[in-house]
Amino acid sequence: MKKIMLVVLLFATMFTVNAQTVEYKIITSVESVVPNGLGRSRIMSANDGRDYKNYTSTQSEEDNSRNKSSRKEMRVKGFDETKLLNFFNIGGIRFQNIATNDAIVSSKINAMVAEGWELAFVTSGVESYGGKGDSSGIYITRYIFKRTK
Repeated sequence: MKKIMLVVLLFATMFTVNAQTVEYKIITSVESVVPNGLGRSRIMSANDGRDYKNYTSTQSEEDNSRNKSSRKEMRVKGFDETKLLNFFNIGGIRFQNIATNDAIVSSKINAMVAEGWELAFVTSGVESYGGKGDSSGIYITRYIFKRTK
């Protein structure tokens, strides 16, 4: 009888549903692709949260309601800003700056992992006008972390 109870208890614990929620956090690095060191490069991390529903409107023929939230209300005021070096200086591309940025970004990732976050996804892109006399652009990378609460 004890063996049967033990087996039943074992199966019950195996099939117990763990009510865990997953939380996501995005860290963004923006690295300047502006010649002569004139750009600004940073890692940005929001400390304040926002509910997307407060800034979402539904469009349809029957209901053309607009969300009345202002951009001022939407802006996050609590965030961390970590300085990075620009890709270029007066002499052109600066490989030492790229290596420095890699070390700083790695440090941020390692700190997040130590806080229980797991790096789930990385996505990046480049923005540049590219037209005649273009001297601006950014290289942006989003690091998407997740953790179980």
